Amino acid sequence: MQLASSGGRRLRHAALAARELALDAGRTVTRKELSAAARDAAKALELRNGPRSVLSELVACWGEQEWERLLVWPSNDYLMSRTGLSERAVRYAFRVLIDQQLIVPKESPNGKRFAVKDLAGEIVDAFGFDLTPVYARRGEWAERLIEQKQVREARKRAFDEITIARRAAQEALSALAEHYPDLDRSDLEDRLRTLKAHTPLRVSKAMPLDALDEWKDLRTLCEKAFFDAGNGGKECRHTNNNNGSPSESCNKGFPKKAEAVRPTEQTSEHLSPELILEACPTLSDFGQPVRDLADIVSAGRYLRASLGAHESAWAEAVEDIGTVRTAIAVIYTLQLYEDDLAKHGGESRIKNPGGYYRALVRMIKSGKLDLGVELLAMRRRRMM
Repeated sequence: MQLASSGGRRLRHAALAARELALDAGRTVTRKELSAAARDAAKALELRNGPRSVLSELVACWGEQEWERLLVWPSNDYLMSRTGLSERAVRYAFRVLIDQQLIVPKESPNGKRFAVKDLAGEIVDAFGFDLTPVYARRGEWAERLIEQKQVREARKRAFDEITIARRAAQEALSALAEHYPDLDRSDLEDRLRTLKAHTPLRVSKAMPLDALDEWKDLRTLCEKAFFDAGNGGKECRHTNNNNGSPSESCNKGFPKKAEAVRPTEQTSEHLSPELILEACPTLSDFGQPVRDLADIVSAGRYLRASLGAHESAWAEAVEDIGTVRTAIAVIYTLQLYEDDLAKHGGESRIKNPGGYYRALVRMIKSGKLDLGVELLAMRRRRMM
């Protein structure tokens, strides 16, 4: 269609569709209600600043008349002064709002916007813009906002999982470089760099599901490489490059009893072997019967390497808190680590068990932590 000489605008399908929307019979709309619907519409449709500002000013012009349609008639000059936009930007904003079925133009014979008054001077009609669709579609805005929130939360979870997988893969590669420097890891490092380059940023609106799957696969490969390197391709703990392995080889049995328990180190019933066995099922990894405190010490010394703690950590702890409590601290820390793995689906919050063990020893030494109380609480949780 050609523009009318009177200054009319091109006919748009969206305007005809929006014109079909109407208020409920007898429904009156306040400016506050209309403003809330307009804000939701702007968020749901992700309007840019120009159209958003023009829509806000149109709503502010609503006089709360008891009409069937929500008509406003501000001039372009008024809108330009209120929004700071150019006339061209205001006209563009009108086009966007009409295409989004938010407003409907109501044209006058001469293309101007003005109010129609009766003989008493009361405004009875107007030519300008009809804001009825903004309010009539308020249910649609609410649904769209809920959907957008769900999408944002799903994106956030996906990016969070990518971050977790990326850090785990980097940590595994760093551990490989530190403990097994001769192992070829170039393929894994190349894949890591490629994934970093192609993973979308958080600020983007893309849903990174494909990238998430790739990061999870890379994490699995990196951790498996580190695990296989530590086991030396066998089904038992590998002894080379380990922080003080508890035995000479996987098949030569268990170590003899550790240093004898001095009489001054005999503990109360709160640290009895029975309590430790009930609270810490991880003692089954020792593979030998535990009958007395000497067996507890042997088990602690044997399981110490499972934490990745160096032999020096054991020696320092013995100096600080004694042999028995040192061994119990090892068993307690290992049980905490395994419980955390089981609770969080194979991913523990204790990233460095050896460091956690050293910190635990310092707390025991300073009196901030009582092993007897902690073991009783652990047993109580296990029996619930």
